[in-house]
Amino acid sequence: MLETSVRLLRLLSLMQSRPDWSGAELADRLGVTTRTVRNDVERLRILGYQVHSTTGTAGGYRLAPGAAMPPLLLDDEEAVAVAISLHAAASGTVTGIEETSLRALAKLRRLLPSRLRHRTDALLTATLTVPGRAPTVEPDTLIGIAAAIRDREGLRFDYQGHDGTAGARRAEPHRLVHTGRRWYLLAWDNDRDDWRTFRADRIRLRTPNGPRFTPREPPEGDAVTHVVRGTASTAYRYPAKVRLHCPVQAVAERLPPAAGLLRELDEQSCLLETGSENLHDLASFLGSLGVAFTVLDPPELREHLHTLAARYAQA
Repeated sequence: MLETSVRLLRLLSLMQSRPDWSGAELADRLGVTTRTVRNDVERLRILGYQVHSTTGTAGGYRLAPGAAMPPLLLDDEEAVAVAISLHAAASGTVTGIEETSLRALAKLRRLLPSRLRHRTDALLTATLTVPGRAPTVEPDTLIGIAAAIRDREGLRFDYQGHDGTAGARRAEPHRLVHTGRRWYLLAWDNDRDDWRTFRADRIRLRTPNGPRFTPREPPEGDAVTHVVRGTASTAYRYPAKVRLHCPVQAVAERLPPAAGLLRELDEQSCLLETGSENLHDLASFLGSLGVAFTVLDPPELREHLHTLAARYAQA
């Protein structure tokens, strides 16, 4: 019985590592006959695992999702990665997920071998997370949007704009983008006949969803680039383009994604697209980077920098 139990766990681990296996491959990995593999697969089915099988020369086995959550086998690296991710999620940007993440982390920690528990405990004990101040998003909202993206179904929702006004919207969802502070939905706005970026925390989904649609090519060919450019520069009163006179690697590690869109120009310079609601904050931000720069746009920023330079020189 002990040998059978160990073999079942090994079989389950193999089937979770990739989608499809032939009976001969599994038998070779386990050192048993294909008949024993068939019997072990039947035992997994009795335990609640959904295992699909096909016959013939191209036949084999596939572990499919079941009606309930069965035990999940993780290797060392996967277990540590899940533990770290759960710890980070406990102070994340999704409403109500903190307690759930901590419960899951506690369950996982109890099951970890001593060698892994010491590794993860050392990291978690030494790590402090700054609580996020950005508005959080309801999990059901993210799940509903993600399902509509997957199924290519239109969305109907109420949306509150930055000025506080609310209105009904119809859109074809393309991608969810997380900048580290906020969740955004990039979608084709049916009423405005154009691409729009919506803050997920301001979305209130309506049911049912809209009709199915054929996905469009995202603007600029890249959803992340479009969303970051829109949220970090063009969404502000003063969008700016600035040439930084330093290699892109020298500044990339110091800029969070929400700060702006960074693009290499050559080996010694890069382009930063950013923005702000007022020129003084924008000038202060650029000065804090500690590198030489040239303002390409807007002209008002150049004038403001001249004024500040004269003021600082007099001081």
